[in-house]
Amino acid sequence: MRPAHFALAALVAAVWGVNFVVIEIGLDHFPPLLFSALRFLVAALPAVFFVGRPKVAWKWIVGVGLALGVAKFGLLFTGMSLGAPAGLSSLVLQVQAVFTALFAFLALGERPGRIKLLGMGVALAGIGVAAVDEGASGASFTGFALIVAAAVCWGVSNVLTRKAAPPDALNFMVWVSTVPVLPLLALSLLLEGPERDLAALRGLDWTGAGVIVYVAWITTVFGFGAWGWLLRRHPASSVAPFSLLVPVFGMTSAALFLGEGVGPLRWCAAALLVGGVALASVNLGARRAPETAGARSPEPRNVPAPVSARVSAPAPVSAPAPAPSSS
Repeated sequence: MRPAHFALAALVAAVWGVNFVVIEIGLDHFPPLLFSALRFLVAALPAVFFVGRPKVAWKWIVGVGLALGVAKFGLLFTGMSLGAPAGLSSLVLQVQAVFTALFAFLALGERPGRIKLLGMGVALAGIGVAAVDEGASGASFTGFALIVAAAVCWGVSNVLTRKAAPPDALNFMVWVSTVPVLPLLALSLLLEGPERDLAALRGLDWTGAGVIVYVAWITTVFGFGAWGWLLRRHPASSVAPFSLLVPVFGMTSAALFLGEGVGPLRWCAAALLVGGVALASVNLGARRAPETAGARSPEPRNVPAPVSARVSAPAPVSAPAPAPSSS
């Protein structure tokens, strides 16, 4: 990988990591479901008019839009609004790699090898340590649980993206962004109330507008576009490891800009989660599902899958890692 491409991959990881701090700021201006709806609305418009027609079937766009946009981001933003810290959220969300491996086994017959299973166990141990740290800090366990649920939904969207096999990550992400807008707006009106939504929109200031621009254009359009560009030019095994930098940037920026403390338990959870995700992302020991008699094995496809968010930007098994959590 050229130095410029190396720097671009690190920049994307930094953009996605800092995004958790930006979300925290945005939640001071918007209710979480309305905030998520605005993020996808601005990401889709006007980009949808410039990326061309969808290059995969609509069933995959709708499926990923609901799993990733409505479920994953709705739960993530709500969990953070209930008190899940930005730095911890950037870390815990990476357990999506474990859920991706599990759902890939159940839905696609991709059997994880021993190293992957070990990595999944280590990552789950990291979630346990993070939960203990969350309880010890007196923060909201409900918010923490919603972050884990968001990781589950991200795993579902990763498997759907594998099935979709989009040839153009940016085109796919922009069209996916059109799907969650109306469902999220409807949920916001129902659960957060029209009065609260109108108050947030009437009180929109430069900070609120800047937050929307960052999470929509910088994180989504630039982040996923650059990540897909890198995956088209380099092996996934060269690009995917940069996803492990997302929680590093997330925790560091949260400590610098939000004053979040990082105690021994948090560092222990980070080591277990990042190490476990790294092990769960390797390709050693992966086995394909048994082929039917007389059938030819399909050629492996090097398919970039998003999300990431992503971290993002980001990492499923037996395939190029999706972008890790862009949040």
